[in-house]
Amino acid sequence: MIRIRTARLLNWASPAGTAALLGAAVLAVSACSGGAIGANNQTSSGQSFVSGSYSSKYLAPGSRPAAPAVTGTTLTGGRFSLDAERGKVVVMNFWGSWCGPCRAEAPALAALDRYFAHKRVDFIGDDENDSPDSALAFAHTFGIGYPSLNDPGGVTALAFHSTVPPSAIPSTLVIDRGGRIAAIVVGGVTYNGLRALITSVLTGKS
Repeated sequence: MIRIRTARLLNWASPAGTAALLGAAVLAVSACSGGAIGANNQTSSGQSFVSGSYSSKYLAPGSRPAAPAVTGTTLTGGRFSLDAERGKVVVMNFWGSWCGPCRAEAPALAALDRYFAHKRVDFIGDDENDSPDSALAFAHTFGIGYPSLNDPGGVTALAFHSTVPPSAIPSTLVIDRGGRIAAIVVGGVTYNGLRALITSVLTGKS
């Protein structure tokens, strides 16, 4: 059973940073990992998932760990390198077509990709434990125009293990122009909450 809990806004920065992100604390759908095992349902394609509570963190400049230099192949066969994205803000979403909360957040991600299209913000997904056909059908259903890495073994997700639990799906990272992790969301994002985080990273707010 998918649970919805009140968002907990955690801040590793200054009180000013906390105030800047209070507007980003929202009710959000639980992640597919981190708590009790959920039952199979139509949206999970026969796979069990684990539900957990939502959390959001914004890291001030100077407190941001470097993102790993991940590379991979997209669902359509293209190549992706995170290092090649330097100079842009990158929003990286970990998801699976079998995950109910991923379906709930998908329209917000698709809309935000369009909203930030001309503001040097790139979106990239990491599709875990999935088949390319199911993932591409998911992207088509929700109008997702950005690419996703094909990560059937969760190798890319594991590279971020010090920041996000590898099995926490959905999760989203906002990586700054210097290749450092500036914001972390564990659980389903909302349009207003993630837009606030991306905007804070773009404007360099501490």
